[in-house]
Amino acid sequence: MATCFLLRSFWAARPALPPPGRFRPEPAGTPRRSYASGPGGLHADLLRGDSFVGGRWLPAPATFPVYDPASGAKLGTVADCGVPEARAAVRAAYDAFNSWKGVSVKERSLLLRKWYDLMIQNKDDLAKIITAESGKPLKEAQGEILYSALFLEWFSEEARRIYGDIIYTSAKDKRGLVLKQPVGVAAIITPWNFPSAMITRKVGAALAAGCTVVVKPAEDTPYSALALAQLANQAGIPAGVYNVIPCSRNKAKEVGEVLCTDPLVSKISFTGSTATGKILLHHAANSVKRVSMELGGLAPFIVFDSANVDQAVAGAMASKFRNAGQTCVCSNRFLVQRGIHDSFVTKFAEAMKKSLRVGNGFEEGTTQGPLINEKAVEKVEKQVNDAVAKGATVVTGGKRHQSGGNFFEPTLLSNVTRDMLCITEETFGPLAPVIKFDKEEEAVAIANAAEVGLAGYFYSQDPAQIWRVAEQLEVGMVGVNEGLISSVECPFGGVKQSGLGREGSKYGIDEYLEVKYVCYGGL
Repeated sequence: MATCFLLRSFWAARPALPPPGRFRPEPAGTPRRSYASGPGGLHADLLRGDSFVGGRWLPAPATFPVYDPASGAKLGTVADCGVPEARAAVRAAYDAFNSWKGVSVKERSLLLRKWYDLMIQNKDDLAKIITAESGKPLKEAQGEILYSALFLEWFSEEARRIYGDIIYTSAKDKRGLVLKQPVGVAAIITPWNFPSAMITRKVGAALAAGCTVVVKPAEDTPYSALALAQLANQAGIPAGVYNVIPCSRNKAKEVGEVLCTDPLVSKISFTGSTATGKILLHHAANSVKRVSMELGGLAPFIVFDSANVDQAVAGAMASKFRNAGQTCVCSNRFLVQRGIHDSFVTKFAEAMKKSLRVGNGFEEGTTQGPLINEKAVEKVEKQVNDAVAKGATVVTGGKRHQSGGNFFEPTLLSNVTRDMLCITEETFGPLAPVIKFDKEEEAVAIANAAEVGLAGYFYSQDPAQIWRVAEQLEVGMVGVNEGLISSVECPFGGVKQSGLGREGSKYGIDEYLEVKYVCYGGL
């Protein structure tokens, strides 16, 4: 049976913490300490290692380990679900759909609201789980839990606002009725960087619409999904409506293929890389399933000469370094106009040195935790080395952090050119490369040169320029004089190879609804 005893033991042992942001290299061969214990205890009921299918906790024939990215310590083991478990979860969701779709919108609303209430009641423990398995600072994890819960609250209200239409046709004795009905079983495949919010944003909409779900969480962060299952069960969500099947990297491909090809699944919702999204789209195409894809980003952050430089720096800090730069909407390419370039770079570097403290997410004062794994560190390192080799200047940072492991220094590069990897590839790390430009048209052209288009940001005090650039940027979301754009009430999604569909907002629930036209004659 999968176990979480190691993670539980961390909450009991509370080692003394070093001063925030201060690290000394460990002697060679010395294992890094895990601070996953944090202050206080954790409710054991939220720490689950089995799959959750049909309202029951079920072990799998095998398990896989989950690690603390800050220390490398094993947190516990989790059920390693494969093809049989995936098919069983789909069947459970399908059987539950037949009754769940008939539940009144009022009752669905009340159940989602109860789930929201339980998340708020357990917000501290849920945040600690996120920090333990993803490494993000505890304060950020607490913010994610509140953000996650708000999706359940929002969609509990949207469940009551699923409206149809009556259409007067050209024939006097006919009326057209438009109904909205749930699509069926939805397969939900989520990433590790927001292990709670990416689930509730999808599942809240699906359940509000009357769909049932099978969630495959990221292998790095399965505990958050399983904790949500425990709370959903406590809230009274019926058996089979919310199912979770964790699996290791070795089985992710086969489980994903089952979810995309099983005829009982009607909808796929995926957040992750563009490359993986293309594979899932290919599988889903054979049975023409409904698909929502929130894929890679390469967000431009443009600073025009008319911008308030202090405001732009504050926005850059918020956009770039949240979750150590491991977000799909974080700024990846900084384009700064010549007249304000030097001032921006100087103040940006000062803000980074003053505000960013690298450390374990449980340490008070930490603002940047580790990257998720060694592969992520290697990618950032590769991009920095490539840029420097091609003429970029390291303004600050530029290397692995002295504490070792999965930590990397917040890095600012200047004299960057368009041919560098940090401009052509999504970084997913704490790297800010700055390109200098002269004209507005040049900046827009660079921004739109990417094959993806999720988010974009720009700073300007020129009203005419604001309208022009906002309309010209080929992205699904634009931040104007604002570095944080995600909101429960607003639609989230991209264009080009950044995906299909929208999440959150009043539009998010439509992704899980079919429109049916009924011709009512003989009137």
